[in-house]
Amino acid sequence: QVQLVNSGGGLVQPGGSLRLSCAASGFTLGSLAFGWFRQAPGKEREGVSCVSFSDGRTAFADSVKGRFTISDNAKNTVYLQMNNLKPEDTGVYYCATGVWYDCSPRLRMNGLETWGQGTQVTVSS
Repeated sequence: QVQLVNSGGGLVQPGGSLRLSCAASGFTLGSLAFGWFRQAPGKEREGVSCVSFSDGRTAFADSVKGRFTISDNAKNTVYLQMNNLKPEDTGVYYCATGVWYDCSPRLRMNGLETWGQGTQVTVSS
């Protein structure tokens, strides 16, 4: 059974940091591309970041470049480190993957098959 479990969200002040986690079961990460996406209230879901584990490529949305990084534990968990958070970062964050998913600078969602349940991130004073 393939599953992704999101965790790590919460309430943080502007300028603060959070680390989101996505734990995978039922498959290994080594040959997959993995993405992070978010959805703010009243807005469409958008790409935040992605990583291709086969070659180490990463991509970040322009809105988060220089503030967010993506990493993993070399086994089953992918992390999104979010620094210098802004109110516009508020939303539900999801991790996702798929056999045919391609991590590209455009951060499109084509090929995604498996999604985490999401975790709420709220950035507010």
